[in-house]
Amino acid sequence: MKTILFILPDLNQGGAERVITTLCNELDRTKFCPKLVLFKKEGHYLNHLKKDVEIIELNVERIRYSIFKIVPLIQKLQPEIIFTGWGEISAFLSPLIPLFKNTRFITRETNVVSQHVTRKEILFFYRFYNNFHQIIAQSDDMKNDLFKNFKISENRIVKINNPVDFDLINQMKSESYDLGFDKSYKNIVAIGNLSPRKGFDLLLNVMKELKDEKIKLTILGDGAFKDELFQQKELLKLDNVTFKGNVPNPFVYLKEADLFIISSRYEGFPNVLLEAGACGTYSLANNCPGGINEIIQDKINGEIHSIEDSKGFSAKIKIILAEEHSSEKIINSIQSRFSKEIIIKQYETIFENI
Repeated sequence: MKTILFILPDLNQGGAERVITTLCNELDRTKFCPKLVLFKKEGHYLNHLKKDVEIIELNVERIRYSIFKIVPLIQKLQPEIIFTGWGEISAFLSPLIPLFKNTRFITRETNVVSQHVTRKEILFFYRFYNNFHQIIAQSDDMKNDLFKNFKISENRIVKINNPVDFDLINQMKSESYDLGFDKSYKNIVAIGNLSPRKGFDLLLNVMKELKDEKIKLTILGDGAFKDELFQQKELLKLDNVTFKGNVPNPFVYLKEADLFIISSRYEGFPNVLLEAGACGTYSLANNCPGGINEIIQDKINGEIHSIEDSKGFSAKIKIILAEEHSSEKIINSIQSRFSKEIIIKQYETIFENI
């Protein structure tokens, strides 16, 4: 049996946290023993983690300082596999990998790196990334970016899409909540960290074009760009937009929405787009790097249009909301390609063969 040490800062709401929680829960226990290393034992997904997953808390605040605790931990536990799910952790760890002869190191990138990583001190460490025995890219865009822009050996990179936990989603989307939706309007939902990367400023420009329509937008999420977005909403006098902050159950919102929108400037392989489909909701996505075109099956589970073209994007919203879309076909589009059963097998093959 192989011990796998998964490393994350915490289990707060986010794509990497969701994927690693699913991996820890679903890996075959006759072959693998997952252990989870967290800087802080906190976050939404702690409630969804199986009880047999051992959690090791480092009690550190900063990623750069975590290495001083991670290295002795690896020396002590001697796991067969280290799996890092956070780019900065992987960066700081990469030069040290040759010190551990009996441990295989895997990193899972979360975004198109050339778009996402701008700090020079982090970019410096990517010259050591070929030390990783395997690098998981979630999309072709991510894989090509690592190969072309960071000179990562092609045989080091493997593409594995993100898994969708239909058991969890089906359970949570059936819960009863007062969402505050006005059913005399068409209700659009967008979800994500309130950061420039997610493009909510572009989406607010789109909503300016829809002021006179019976269409409302609800944005779920929080983040450092919140004040700027609130100011933009006030400046544009957007009574058709509501910011809800973080919510414990986004799946109810996705299920009840008439349309889901992803406005990001770039992505890795957006879980929330998968989850919208798993809830049976049609999507309209910005034409950006990061696996969007691998998830969207045109006119089946969604469509793609440039959000920089705010008039064209708003026109597309009106057309889509006037149409009927089969929830069954939308769900099947996601389940047939990205169910956790399909994706976990791909990860297990990597873990067995590395």
